[in-house]
Amino acid sequence: MVVNNPNNWHWVDKNCIGWARNYFNEHLVGLSTGSQDNDKEYCEITAVSSVEGDCEVNQRKGKVISLFDLQIVLMIKGFVDNDNEFEGSISIPEVAFDSSRDDYQFEISVYKETSKLNEIKPVIRANLLPQLRQMFQNFGQDLLITHGNDIQVPEEQVKSQFTKANQQESFAKVEKSPSAGAVATSSSPSVTGSAISSSADNKAKKFTSRSISNTSTIHLEPSFNVPAFELFNTFIDKERILIWSKSAIREHNDESNGSQYLMVGDKFDLFDGNISNELLESKLGEKLVMKWRLKDWNTNQWSTIKMEFHESNEFNETKLQITWSGIPVGEEDRVRSNFENYYVRPMKLIFGFGVVL
Repeated sequence: MVVNNPNNWHWVDKNCIGWARNYFNEHLVGLSTGSQDNDKEYCEITAVSSVEGDCEVNQRKGKVISLFDLQIVLMIKGFVDNDNEFEGSISIPEVAFDSSRDDYQFEISVYKETSKLNEIKPVIRANLLPQLRQMFQNFGQDLLITHGNDIQVPEEQVKSQFTKANQQESFAKVEKSPSAGAVATSSSPSVTGSAISSSADNKAKKFTSRSISNTSTIHLEPSFNVPAFELFNTFIDKERILIWSKSAIREHNDESNGSQYLMVGDKFDLFDGNISNELLESKLGEKLVMKWRLKDWNTNQWSTIKMEFHESNEFNETKLQITWSGIPVGEEDRVRSNFENYYVRPMKLIFGFGVVL
C-alpha cells in the first residue's frame, strides 16, 4: 500500500482479516494428534470453517502494533480404536492480541457423539491443543513481520528523531520475538489499508446496502433433543414453519407444487417478508442448503446456509452443524442473533426440542 504520512506521525491502519484467514488455513490444516497409521486414537484438523472478528496492524508516531480479536472454528476428523470414525469441530471463542498462552479456551464437539468417540477428547487436549496454543502465540508477531512495513514511510524518509526512534524500537522487538523466525505467508490481494484520523469513531465498520460487500463465514452448532428426521422436517414442513415462525410463508414459485413440504427450487419469504430464502439442496434427514438474505441487504447480496444433521442415538440428540457463508462483513452478529432467536429458540420452546438458556 502507498502511505502518505510525513514522519510516520498520524494513525495508519491496515485491515488484515483476509490475510489472517489465509494464514490459519496454511498453518492449522493438517495438524494432528500423532500418527494416523500407528495410534489407536487419532484426530486431525481438516479445514478452517470460519475466522470472524477484527485483525489490523496500526501505527502512530512511529510505533507499530497489531490489534486483533478473532473467533475461530476448526473442522476435525479421526477415529477411535481404528474402526470408530468421527467428525467434529474445535471452536476457539477468542484469539486476541493480548492473550497469553494459557488464556485460549477450546470447545471440542464430536458429531454423532457416543461414549466411545468421546475418548478422543483427552487425546486432543493432550496432543493437539498445545500446538494450537503455540500457533496462536506466533500469529501476532508473524502479522507484524508481514505487514508492519506496509503502513510506514521508510526510515530514511523520516526526519523526526522521535518517530524514527519509535520505529526502530518497534521492529527491534519484533526481531527479538521467539516467533520472529516463523514462516509468514504472503499478503493476500484482498487485504487493503487506509490512513485515517485518530478518532476511534472513524474506525467503525458499517454495512451499507448500496453495493455488494466483502463477506465472511460463521459456524453454528445448536443441539436439539430430537431425532434428526424430526428436526429436518421442522425446517421444510410448511405447517411447522407457520407455527415456529408465527407468520405465513410467502411463496414466489410460478406454480405451487401443492406439497406440504418445501422442495428444491422453492423460493419463499418468512417473517412478513423480512427474510428471503431459496431451497438449493435437500437430503432427507441429513442436509439442507438454502440461499438466505435480509430484506435490507442489497438485492444481489445472498448468503448460503448449509445445515448438516448429526444424530447421536446414545445421547438422544441432534447436533445441527451450520456453515453460513456469504454474510456481509459487519452483519455476522445480526445474522447469528436472528437465527438463534427466531429459529432455534422457538423450535425448542414450541416443540420441546431442548432447554432454552
